[in-house]
Amino acid sequence: MKILLADKFPSFGVDLLKASGHVCVSKPDLSDSDLPAEVADTEILVVRSTKVTQKTIESAPKLQMIIRAGAGTNTIDKSEANLRKIPVCNVPGRNAVAVAELVMGLIISIDRRIPDNVVELREGRWNKKRFSASQGIYGKSLGVIGVGAIGLAVLERARGFGLRMLVIEKSSRPDNIQKRLSEIGVEAVSDIESLINESHILTFHLPANSSTKRMIDGSFLEKVKHDTVIINTSRGDLIDEQALIRALNEKNLKVGLDVYDNEPSTSVGEFNSELAKHPNVYGTHHIGASTAQAQRAVAEGVIEIVEEFTNGQLLNCVNMPS
Repeated sequence: MKILLADKFPSFGVDLLKASGHVCVSKPDLSDSDLPAEVADTEILVVRSTKVTQKTIESAPKLQMIIRAGAGTNTIDKSEANLRKIPVCNVPGRNAVAVAELVMGLIISIDRRIPDNVVELREGRWNKKRFSASQGIYGKSLGVIGVGAIGLAVLERARGFGLRMLVIEKSSRPDNIQKRLSEIGVEAVSDIESLINESHILTFHLPANSSTKRMIDGSFLEKVKHDTVIINTSRGDLIDEQALIRALNEKNLKVGLDVYDNEPSTSVGEFNSELAKHPNVYGTHHIGASTAQAQRAVAEGVIEIVEEFTNGQLLNCVNMPS
């Protein structure tokens, strides 16, 4: 089959796909607007960050499958894919460790002000006095909102730092997940208000859908205590950015972000974000899954999906073509 890899994909994965008889076209620098002109002969489209719009799908008469090399599929027009009976598949859980590592890095960076330390040293200033007032995170309460593969990976790492770990109680949680939460000492609270009230740090690990969009809004932030740390490495549209900016100023919140509303779809570009420029925000460039370890694991998941598809099976299909 002809496979278009529209974002960066490990070379070993390309070699394995070619060895299985597939024709691979690698174009990792395509923008969203470039993609429609490149898909005329594509049978399988693989993307990471590049958006798959209605126009792209309409421009691909031979398209049989879309694969998101990662978990979230909110950048793919699944309604149009459904109309065309094109399965959309994803690779969940393979990047959980990488994202969890970044979450812990952001938490520690905020507490110890690591980026500011580095900037001052690079500018030739020694300022031990300014940076010797960290609180430390041992014994603080960490509220995890969203206990999928990434949320669980965060909790497992938080345990090693001596954090008190909190989640919202859910009777529908799978038995294996509930067992693991109990094993590592996670406490469950009754509702999100209790979680907010008891947490020094809140970290979000939720999919993008109608129920999570703008979840972190003015009403939510009114309930958050002064000096709370908020981490979002899941989806940018969870946050009402203007409401968060107001809360940053009024409540001295500290925020770690890896995702943003309306972030660039290309790997390099201009990004003029009022939120990202705020002095209480430590931001990274949507790199949560961008480790060699994670990308190898995700690539292996993509290859499994392709091979299952060529054998007549669908793996990790997230839509229901009618």
